Amino acid sequence: MTGGEDRAPSGWRVAVLGGGAWGTALALAMLRAGHFVRLYARDPETVAAIDRGENPRYLPGIALQAGIVATSDIEAVLDGADCVLAVAPAQSLRAMLATAKIHMPKDTPLVLCAKGIERDTGALLSAIVEEILPENPVAALSGPSFATDVARGLPTAVVVAARNEGLAADLAARFSAQNLRCYSSDDLIGVEIGGALKNVFAIAAGAVTGAGLGASAQAAMVTRGFVELRRIGAAFGARPETLMGLSGLGDLLLTCSSAQSRNFAYGLALGQGKPLAGLPLAEGVPTAAIAARIAAERRIDAPIITAVAAILDGTITIRQAVSALMTRPLKTETDV
Repeated sequence: MTGGEDRAPSGWRVAVLGGGAWGTALALAMLRAGHFVRLYARDPETVAAIDRGENPRYLPGIALQAGIVATSDIEAVLDGADCVLAVAPAQSLRAMLATAKIHMPKDTPLVLCAKGIERDTGALLSAIVEEILPENPVAALSGPSFATDVARGLPTAVVVAARNEGLAADLAARFSAQNLRCYSSDDLIGVEIGGALKNVFAIAAGAVTGAGLGASAQAAMVTRGFVELRRIGAAFGARPETLMGLSGLGDLLLTCSSAQSRNFAYGLALGQGKPLAGLPLAEGVPTAAIAARIAAERRIDAPIITAVAAILDGTITIRQAVSALMTRPLKTETDV
């Protein structure tokens, strides 16, 4: 998309809640789209670094464009915001929203930019927003995108979803800029499911690679993982075309093929028998356990998700899991 074509209406006051790699990258993306950006980070050192034009802890070697106003004052960030991007990890979202609630402008859209399912409740992230902030429309931004690529301004395509088709289209138009193309969708649940479950399959793909089981095994793991994603998505009411799109298959392919993915890197270390302590947060770890529980409760056949959860809790080894998967009863490939 060229600079003058399909450019977003500019000038919104965008609040970004989260000063990690993805939050900082999205703040840069919003700045490039012509918006006024304020970023909330709890860590004073991160705030100071962003004010200096860098975030070396999360985006080393990337110079930040001037214009992002960073602060540890969440009230100042939310004051007068036209749109809020919530970039807290899935398992921290509830706590962040509880903190933000008293300062949140009424009717301001809140866009979920993390991916996962709440471990303790099994709730999708949109359900948490609707519970805590019932007066704020909820949307989700997802798709195949690495923070470093977005921060550097490399070509990236994502999807913005909301139950209200008009809201989704408006957000997608306002977020789009040169080298960031945003599609819209009214299948919020489908976009959320794809984003959450792809992290689990990325751990599986990384583990298979790390264990030296070969490219064929990795390809089979990703392909059959997509079948499970479709099964669980269907149970939640997701549309098949959504799961075939950027937030489903697209994100799955990216996340399962590169060590830039924190979940693939986590699985890789797991497969290699390396220490896992100190690795960057992998949202697929808590999501695997709750996804396996949901699949069992709903009687959804999800052997890869179940195996990943069992590997992570130490019940079985990677090779035992692969052996069990390879000796399952034979069926036709189209039996999904």
